[in-house]
Amino acid sequence: MSPSSTAANESPDTVADRLPAAGAPLKVLVVDDHALLRVGIVTSLQAIEHVQLQLLEAGNLGDAIEIYRNEADIALVLLDLNMPDSKGLQGLKQFVETFPLAKVAVISGTQDEFVIGHVRALGAVGYVTKGQDARAMSDIVLALLGKPVPNELGGGNGPGRFPRFPNSSRYDRVAELGPRHLEILELVLSGCSNQEISTATGLSLGTIKNYVSTILLALDVKSRSHLISLFR
Repeated sequence: MSPSSTAANESPDTVADRLPAAGAPLKVLVVDDHALLRVGIVTSLQAIEHVQLQLLEAGNLGDAIEIYRNEADIALVLLDLNMPDSKGLQGLKQFVETFPLAKVAVISGTQDEFVIGHVRALGAVGYVTKGQDARAMSDIVLALLGKPVPNELGGGNGPGRFPRFPNSSRYDRVAELGPRHLEILELVLSGCSNQEISTATGLSLGTIKNYVSTILLALDVKSRSHLISLFR
């Protein structure tokens, strides 16, 4: 097959996921609909001196998908969870399904354990809480890029050793739940009864009870009310 025919047959995500050329700046795509927050993140990352970055910006999910599709070798995407065209986890889900090889970290104002666990389950590589100071933001991004965090900034962390997610064994347990368990957990946390969940999902009441029992056991909680209180 000739080079021209190979290029013609490449899918957009294949082109986007090419490795960067040796010595080229690492591209980071910052996606947030709030311009001031986006500028703040970009400014924090521009202050990094020992790693060369090329910073790209998008104000919504649609633009982010278009940029990633057309811009080869983006090393990291920082994706806001809530934007006008992307509410909650659906935007992350759509992005990683469109670009399975993309390295995506979520930026969010919430530290809700269910959200963080679900983000991990969907394949995000990290979770960055909004409101971080510039030093913490740059440390986290360096770690996500697999680059050393300077001693004076990160307390001596080596490449990639800065925590990528808030520390909690419960985040890990939520991340290990299957898609149906996560769906039912979300309905439980929204206050739905077993009967309402059965109606919403089309599953039998007995099946829903089994799912709920499995969730309680997996998260090491004794009751439905205890489960709900943990994620408030």
